Amino acid sequence: MNQMLYSSKLGRQNRGIPGFRNRRYPRKVDLMQGYTFSRGFRKEDTMMAKISIIIVLIQLANAGTSQSQPKKEDTLHKEFPNTYKEYSGEMERQVAEVMSALKHIYHKDIKPIEDLYEYHDFQGNYHLTDGDIDANPMVLTLGPWSSGKSTLINYILELDENGPHQPTGSEPTTSEFTILMHGNIPRKVDGTALVTDDRKPYTFLANFGTGFLERLLGYELPSDILKKVTFVDTPGIIENRRQQERGYPFNDVMHWFIDRADLILVVFDPTKLDVGTELESIFYRLKGHESKIKIIMNKADVLDTGELMRVYGALFWNLSPLINVTEPPRVYVGSFWSKQFKDDEFKNLFLHEEYLLGVDLHMIVLNHVQSKISTIRQRAISARIHALTVHAYKQRFNQHSSSVYNNERKKQEIFANPAKYSVFQLVLSNANVSRFDLPSSQSMSNFFRIHPLDSFQLLNSNMVSNLFYSCPLKLIETAIFGKLPDLLKLLNDNDLQQISEKQQTSEKQKTEL
Repeated sequence: MNQMLYSSKLGRQNRGIPGFRNRRYPRKVDLMQGYTFSRGFRKEDTMMAKISIIIVLIQLANAGTSQSQPKKEDTLHKEFPNTYKEYSGEMERQVAEVMSALKHIYHKDIKPIEDLYEYHDFQGNYHLTDGDIDANPMVLTLGPWSSGKSTLINYILELDENGPHQPTGSEPTTSEFTILMHGNIPRKVDGTALVTDDRKPYTFLANFGTGFLERLLGYELPSDILKKVTFVDTPGIIENRRQQERGYPFNDVMHWFIDRADLILVVFDPTKLDVGTELESIFYRLKGHESKIKIIMNKADVLDTGELMRVYGALFWNLSPLINVTEPPRVYVGSFWSKQFKDDEFKNLFLHEEYLLGVDLHMIVLNHVQSKISTIRQRAISARIHALTVHAYKQRFNQHSSSVYNNERKKQEIFANPAKYSVFQLVLSNANVSRFDLPSSQSMSNFFRIHPLDSFQLLNSNMVSNLFYSCPLKLIETAIFGKLPDLLKLLNDNDLQQISEKQQTSEKQKTEL
């Protein structure tokens, strides 16, 4: 009797606490035990005791509602047929052959000139490994804290809250960079193990220091989608915190993931639309990657028509100074989790938005191999221009150096004013070099501080080809203008979608038989 009375009082007393209104509590919970526990703390009359009680009661309330609430209609996963969850047969062989050819072209034709001219130390580049080439497409989620990033990932990966899943909550719950990968059994991988495994594309992250490795986690989960896509959950952006308080170069780490992501989901909720210094610095690093960005307007089912219009307009108003493109990124509006919408007024719109997001996720899997070839070719173009630029600096220095005058001063003059010595004009005299791809004089000066100009040879001295040695410049040009386009053409001629449709037809015929 006392237990029932206390339960009824609990419901009345906590109607003013967010999250308690209209919630039903599980009948099997021993509330008297919790009351005795809390009463012992109240004798000390401390703030921590009261906070502990509220947290326990909120957890009880959430446990009661999560089991009883039915799931909504799922339109997000309609574009994830089994064919793309696990390649098999002709499709798998096609992909394996193309990726093997791509790795051979990189190591034989592109890497030699990268090593000769230290391309990996230029403008944040790095040594490319087979793990980088074989890596699945990456989906990066970022945005303010408690905007629903982790919940969105759980929903996409169909992770149930009663099993292995990303932790979620109304307070900041993700303080690490969390990489979600496929594994046969759920297990946690610490940051040090991730960066020392050269089969994975994360070895470069060791350069950000041990402070960051303590904030890097990997989770292997038995999700079909993770067989072909990797998800990265990032710490929520908290504007009242200075970057140095994180203990590692947060913006540099974010830049690394942005460069390598195939799809970037920027998640907002209606209560966190302000743009502060940290979010602004992240959008600065998103410049040049606008085609990857999709904005998620989450938790929109709590808004009525007028509020939704105002919030949608406020979001664009706040982001417009940060995204300088003619066509703004696509904004998906909805409530991205498995539970029912709180208001069905925009149910059809929200379900359609989820379907379109599923199409985007589907397309990065479908276009993954083509994107990988294009990325390697773009890297090769950049490495070639870098080598031609180093050659131009070296040649101009040799022309103006003297055994009488101070050559070090002349070298610094060329670094400071390359236009006076026509350095970049010499680079542009080569075929298939765009002036828009030329590096800045400042980036070249920074590079020569790491690797002195005297340590490099002219390209002319490396152009002698014989039976045992091929000219690195000719090799990389053959790859850029011949082998990689041919590989892309071969892939387009044997389009993966056509193979998929053929495979689905074959499986259907087997089923009918």
